[in-house]
Amino acid sequence: MAVTDAAIDKIKQMILSGELKPGDRLPKEADLAERLGLSRNSLREAVRALALINVLDVRQGDGTYVTSLEPRLLLDTMSFVLDLHRDDTVIQFFEVRRILEPAATALATELMSEGEIDELRAILESLPAHPTVEELVANDLQFHHRIAQGSGNSVLCSFIESLAGPTTRARIWRGLTQEGAVEKTQEQHIAIYEAIVARQPDVARSWATVHIAGVESWLRRALD
Repeated sequence: MAVTDAAIDKIKQMILSGELKPGDRLPKEADLAERLGLSRNSLREAVRALALINVLDVRQGDGTYVTSLEPRLLLDTMSFVLDLHRDDTVIQFFEVRRILEPAATALATELMSEGEIDELRAILESLPAHPTVEELVANDLQFHHRIAQGSGNSVLCSFIESLAGPTTRARIWRGLTQEGAVEKTQEQHIAIYEAIVARQPDVARSWATVHIAGVESWLRRALD
């Protein structure tokens, strides 16, 4: 189990056991981390993940509170996403992404100007050395948008753009909970970019497929 998953599970157990009730304030970060045997960084990541899906409410200058969720909704970490956000079609959105985006990437490899490829490189280079998950996902959205535009097909680009919103939460959740997800995303972005620079549409298509299918496969396993 990844460190963040273990931290999430420990907080979940405190809620399920009744030790933390809806509306309760969590102990101070240092105290809770020591009590649970976690590093403060692992605890912080867990709190961010649980706040993202409205299990916890982080109030700046006040503290972190359990929301008014019913404990039965907390029986499974990934059920949070299903029960709270009704994202039961999110896998279907990824299936459509896996069909459309590799095609757009292959087209972009053939059609993007050198200036547009420079813009793509600038997007990659704008990412900090040690990005937060939110920074990575924002950069990911920019990267895929620039490629979709580069396909030269405005209808295809519009379809791809319409898929960004419904899949963003899953992409953030993966970055927060899957070990190595941030590094893997960066590596695959670079591989896609290098294939575009080399004008290798089949290679670019393949890397785009691997990139999107990886998130889809993770989500299927997580929901199972």
